Amino acid sequence: MMRVLIVGGGVAGAVAGIAAKKAGLDPVIYEAYEHSSGLAHGVYLTVAVNGLDALRAVDADKAVTSGGFPSGRIRFLSGTGKQLGTMPLGPALADGTVTHTVRRADLYGGLYEEAERRGVPIEHGKRLVDAKTAGGRVVARFADGSTAEGDLLVGADGVHSPTRSIIDPANPGPRYTGLGNTGGFTRDAGIDTEPGDYVMIWGKNCFFGYTVSPDGEIWWFANPPRAAERSREELRTLTTDRLREELVGLLSADRTPGARIVRATSGDFPLTNQYDLPNVPTWHNDRMVVIGDAAHAVSPSSGQGASQAAEDAVTLARCLRDAPDVPRALAAYERLRRERVERVVAWGSGMNNTKKQGVTGRVLRDLALPLILRNAGGPKAMAKMAWLFEHHIDWDAPVAS
Repeated sequence: MMRVLIVGGGVAGAVAGIAAKKAGLDPVIYEAYEHSSGLAHGVYLTVAVNGLDALRAVDADKAVTSGGFPSGRIRFLSGTGKQLGTMPLGPALADGTVTHTVRRADLYGGLYEEAERRGVPIEHGKRLVDAKTAGGRVVARFADGSTAEGDLLVGADGVHSPTRSIIDPANPGPRYTGLGNTGGFTRDAGIDTEPGDYVMIWGKNCFFGYTVSPDGEIWWFANPPRAAERSREELRTLTTDRLREELVGLLSADRTPGARIVRATSGDFPLTNQYDLPNVPTWHNDRMVVIGDAAHAVSPSSGQGASQAAEDAVTLARCLRDAPDVPRALAAYERLRRERVERVVAWGSGMNNTKKQGVTGRVLRDLALPLILRNAGGPKAMAKMAWLFEHHIDWDAPVAS
């Protein structure tokens, strides 16, 4: 039975473990963080219908639908409070399922529990530092001095992936997008918004968005711009009080509820730098491969990070199941995934750039968007996005290698 070493226990890693098990392989997940600290990363995310389709292929979609809520529409505002238009958050699946919003901790926890339930071992405190291949095997070495041997190493270890550099030291690192990313939850801001809908605000100084859960809780995020990325030390020492003051200062220039929502948030909320990864030339060698953000980090603006990670993991498992050997399986995986994910990264990057426009760009955007969004939910507009949302993975179909 093929032994699959999976580095990273996030969405890509957990789904890779679930899918590999379903394919009849022998996966083990190695996670750098302890369970509780791993779940603390991030606030919430959307899983689009193509991501739900991928999770359904391995019977893991309940991790999203049971812990999250349907999100059907986005409403766009300018910083002046003017409504610029609305558009759907993608189409619906055949049974009516639409894009869902879920807390990151709930999604990670649900997938983690599903992997454990199916008998996938998960080892914590295992930070990968090196890996070597020899004789058709791969040996991973971790920071605690331990090692693990298998037939394949899957790097599901995120945008700062060690696996990516081990496979090819010439592979690029992530690209800073010029934005930060933060968010939180509150119930005390007096927002009148239909539950499940998103409100996205192109503020004068900061992009801001929020949605309301079915029980009335406000889930929000902000992308404060900054020309130079903050150091890890600065991010580590930045207190919530200081970040709240900074955000309120940026958002107070707008006639929108952004500043009021941030003021009303009493719990801690962290700040991270936002990155993407447009092109990684080398995804694999004969015994190692990267998936998810390690191979192609997409901007959060795309709403596709978790969905693309799930697609990767399920596709890789199918290739390993059907190909005659690991090298041909990895070649098939790249053939099936590279063009699609690089298109998604480019699409998300274009959306991200609208968050950093100057005065002239904002004026032109606010004039153009109402015209662009007027028919955004129409058949023609939705047909143009079919390449993204209508991607289907047939688990039972054999993969040609």
